[in-house]
Amino acid sequence: MSDSDEDLFREAIGNVRPIKTAERVKLEKKSAEASPGLEQRRRDAVAQAADGTQVLTGDFVTPVDPHDILDYKRPGIQHGVYKNLRLGKYSIDAQLDLHRLTVDQARQALSQFISDCLAHNIRCALVTHGKGENRQPQPALLKSCVAHWLPQLESVMAFHSAQKQHGGSGATYVLIRKSEKKRQENFERHQKRR
Repeated sequence: MSDSDEDLFREAIGNVRPIKTAERVKLEKKSAEASPGLEQRRRDAVAQAADGTQVLTGDFVTPVDPHDILDYKRPGIQHGVYKNLRLGKYSIDAQLDLHRLTVDQARQALSQFISDCLAHNIRCALVTHGKGENRQPQPALLKSCVAHWLPQLESVMAFHSAQKQHGGSGATYVLIRKSEKKRQENFERHQKRR
């Protein structure tokens, strides 16, 4: 810029002063002490991690209709495997009945049941939760919870509402992944064929 441009600019701007800013409020750091509830949740999480069960969350469960069909499969599950599960062609090796349980009792029972199935190499199980048609004000509460909890369990590969002879939409087939021991046995068996 030339001197004349600079003079013109200063004349156009006029008398300029910096804007005064108000002092900002200092935020106090929260104490590092954890609340008793937080400490209890931490202890529970450590205890559950030690015994192999998983924590199932249920802060917000999307309600399902009593007659809705529950279905879910993880990526990588073959279509034929899922179809056989859906049609009830796998033998049911274990059953869990959640009737007359509270939501918290059902959560604990389901988590423990799936862990036990995995430990005993059970691949297909049936969970009976009921339809909850006559339950007011929240119909199908346990059914909704089961649909919300099962995908949270890493060992659940797929699930689908059962066939009529096994409880229809009031029960669910659950396909459980192979245990590490069973995977190793299959690997060794297939290696011997080669």
